[in-house]
Amino acid sequence: MQIQDLPYPDPGVPDARSGPRFLWWLGRNQLGGQLKALAWGLLHFVAVSAQPFCVGFAIEAVVDRSGSRLALTGALMVLCGAATAIGDTFLHRAAVTNWITAAARVQQLLARKASQLGSGLTRRVAAGEVVAVSTGDVEKIGWFVEAVSRFTAAALTVLLVCVGLVVYQPALGIVVAVGLPVLALAVLPLLPPATRRADFQREKAGRATELASDTVAGLRVLRGIGGEELFLDRYRGASQEVRHAAVRSARMWSLISAIQVLLPGLLLIAVVWYGVQLAREGRITVGELVAVYSSVMVLTYPLRHFEEIAMAYSFSRPSARRAAGVLSLERVTDAGGSRAADTPRGDLYDPVTGLLAPAGRLTAVVCGDPDAAGRLAERLGGHPAERGPSVLLGGVPLDELPLDCARTAVLVQDKDPVLLSGSLRDLLDVPDSGDVEPEAALTAAQCGDVLEALAQGSLDADDPMDALITERGRSLSGGQRQRLALARSLLTDPEVLVLDEPTSAVDSHTEARIATGVRSLRAGRTTVVFTSSPLLLDRADRVVLVHEGEVAALGVHRELLRTEPRYRAVVTRETDEEAALSGALVALDVDGEKKLNELKEIEETA
Repeated sequence: MQIQDLPYPDPGVPDARSGPRFLWWLGRNQLGGQLKALAWGLLHFVAVSAQPFCVGFAIEAVVDRSGSRLALTGALMVLCGAATAIGDTFLHRAAVTNWITAAARVQQLLARKASQLGSGLTRRVAAGEVVAVSTGDVEKIGWFVEAVSRFTAAALTVLLVCVGLVVYQPALGIVVAVGLPVLALAVLPLLPPATRRADFQREKAGRATELASDTVAGLRVLRGIGGEELFLDRYRGASQEVRHAAVRSARMWSLISAIQVLLPGLLLIAVVWYGVQLAREGRITVGELVAVYSSVMVLTYPLRHFEEIAMAYSFSRPSARRAAGVLSLERVTDAGGSRAADTPRGDLYDPVTGLLAPAGRLTAVVCGDPDAAGRLAERLGGHPAERGPSVLLGGVPLDELPLDCARTAVLVQDKDPVLLSGSLRDLLDVPDSGDVEPEAALTAAQCGDVLEALAQGSLDADDPMDALITERGRSLSGGQRQRLALARSLLTDPEVLVLDEPTSAVDSHTEARIATGVRSLRAGRTTVVFTSSPLLLDRADRVVLVHEGEVAALGVHRELLRTEPRYRAVVTRETDEEAALSGALVALDVDGEKKLNELKEIEETA
């Protein structure tokens, strides 16, 4: 896979059972790129390591006054230099390709998982953690996947050089062959504490990212209640914890780096001391001593990759664990579906609560618990939080439909819809939308003042449709964002539209006009609105009260308001004392009517 071929047609099915298994799966799926980087790495490292032998041969040629051998050695040095340059260039190219393609694969997997889970993702994983996984963690994972091939090439080079030194000069070669493994393994006892400190640092950094994400998302609310400084202080504290953890981790890694410098230096001193003794005794030549000395010096370069792979694994392991945790999440229902991808039509029925939304009608649902209302809205859209009987659309279970077909059939707009940055025209550019025009959707959602505000706030947009909306619509008020999101949902024109508190942030006059507009625009279409607003309830064809997880009453708004105390308590928000008084008045009214009928019967008898 080359960078220009991204994205992957299919990123594959990851092994998300654990972080190490996920890293191993990524490496196996990039075997071609890993082998290419390994080949170029071997060329580069071997060419670098061959230079000391060329220097030794050259010195021996000078001592022996052999011009032909000196010329041959010079040609070999030129060849090694060219091989070093070519190997380094293409190694870097292959390594960067492996890094980017591995990161791209992880990002595609995360995006696919987010698309499958929908709003259920942030209910099971904090939004800040998802951000941390898809940004910083992806880079750490790509780093380790890329570093494996370079480390393998460096390890093979060290092995080849040790064998070459033993053959070239056994007396000194044995010292180097014994000393180099000690150098490579000396830092192993320090890796577990270094890894624990790196894990702790990543945990603190992830927590700080989550806190920052949540703070930014709720900044407007925090300013409204005066809690901005409180959350900023919390973020400052979290940042200091990250800094302290990073310093502790850096101390351990600096100790490992110091050992990686100290031990090769000690080995170099031992080689020089022992080599000088052998040269005095005439057992080795000056050229051989210089060659062995230079080889030890040069081998510190590939040995640095032993430290890098340890760091890469230590930093990528917690990142891979978090990524695997997100990728291991599964939908309660199958995303593939077992039925043909045909959009069913008919009544929407939830067997868990007994809620029935007749086809082509506007059904309002009153639920005293907002969280329960949100879970029911998600279940109606085919996104249940737990396993159970599936919602039926026209008698067809939604969990038997392919995921894209189910989402096309039933669209759920939650109580906190998101507006992406871009122009209003881009926001309303909904693929596979129905016959609703953008102007009609904006009018039904009462977005006239929103268009005026966007036109006034944009200096270079003559048409309000070309005005830019900032990230998550932060430049707009809550009511304006809510109405734009409603217009986008109306424009989609799905077979079934489920709206969860679509007018909670608008005033009563605007709410009344929205109720009329939605009813008119959705005529003949199935619409379910979760609300406790009397203005919306009064315009619904059918009102359903859901109490303690099941349908408790149904009818029209004014009838339920008069006859159902639980409904009246939710809609009018009356206190317990007011509810008791209302019940007594209703009972008194019924009793008085009964006595009046008895008197009429007596008069007729008389």
